[in-house]
This record gives sequence, C-alpha cells and structure tokens, in this order.
Amino acid sequence: MHTSLAKQVQKLLLQKEMFLVTAESCTGGMIAVALTDLSGASKVFDRGFVTYSNDAKVEQLAVPAKTIESFGAVKA
Repeated sequence: MHTSLAKQVQKLLLQKEMFLVTAESCTGGMIAVALTDLSGASKVFDRGFVTYSNDAKVEQLAVPAKTIESFGAVKA
C-alpha cells in the first residue's frame, strides 16, 4: 500500500471514529505494515491476520472449506 493511500485511510478512519481489522493472504501482511508504519496507527488499527494457508483461512477466519474447494483461495 502506498504511503499516501495509507495516510488517507488513517485520516478517514479517524474522522469516522472507526477501527480497521485486516485479513490478508497473498499480501503477507503488507497492508498492516503500511498502516502501522504511520504515527498514530494505534488509534485506528485494531489487529491483522495473515492467513496464508487454506487451513488458516478455515480455522482463523471461518471461511468454509467448501468455498475454498469450490472457488480456490486466490481469485485472479
């Protein structure tokens, strides 16, 4: 995520008094890194999950295994 975009996201979340939670796979946590590299991140970023394996998606994010089997974990 580009730094200016991360700043825009942070500003919007602050204005709306909202927190962000991420669930990443192919990005490997890069969205969370971009957001937490900014000063004040703790005011808007609650937590992030990097669930790369299919098992992790099922266990941690409650993605139905059937969905992964039917559609795959990555959509191009």
